[in-house]
Amino acid sequence: MEEERQPKWEGKTSVEIASVKPEQAWPCIEDLCNLHKWFPSMDVCYQVEGEPGKPGLILYCASTTQTFSSDGTDDQESTTTTTTTEWAKEKLLMIDPIQRCLSYEVIDSNIGFKSYVATSKVLPIINGGGCKIEWSFVADPVEGWSQEGLASYIDYCVQFMAKKMEQVHVLLQSSGSV
Repeated sequence: MEEERQPKWEGKTSVEIASVKPEQAWPCIEDLCNLHKWFPSMDVCYQVEGEPGKPGLILYCASTTQTFSSDGTDDQESTTTTTTTEWAKEKLLMIDPIQRCLSYEVIDSNIGFKSYVATSKVLPIINGGGCKIEWSFVADPVEGWSQEGLASYIDYCVQFMAKKMEQVHVLLQSSGSV
């Protein structure tokens, strides 16, 4: 019996950063081995194989969370700590530093992704300076998520990344490094 195929989930989000030029934002995106510096709650991101900046690069990205539970008494020994690590291995499919665009796919994970391909672009804002970051994805449905939930999470990550880029840019400006 043939398995029924669910339609792919697709989503796209973008954010404009008036104070950061495309050539300032692109290095943050293209340096995949340091994505943990820009993404919320990502603890580590490092090269597993391949060459940085080249298609075929494989990364390991992970986030670790701790949850605490108690049986309701004041006894500290009744408190349980649970540590959970969510991880994904990602493969760089395409990178174009001239167009400031890259695509990657999740090739393995413990968070339910069967097929996930994302494309990120850094575009100039015409008539105003700054840049626009676009992030789009195509994925098989992910167990435990809704399409809207995944799209909302990606939007949150891109917004977080943009705010962090602005903060770094302001710090560099105030130190005279820009």
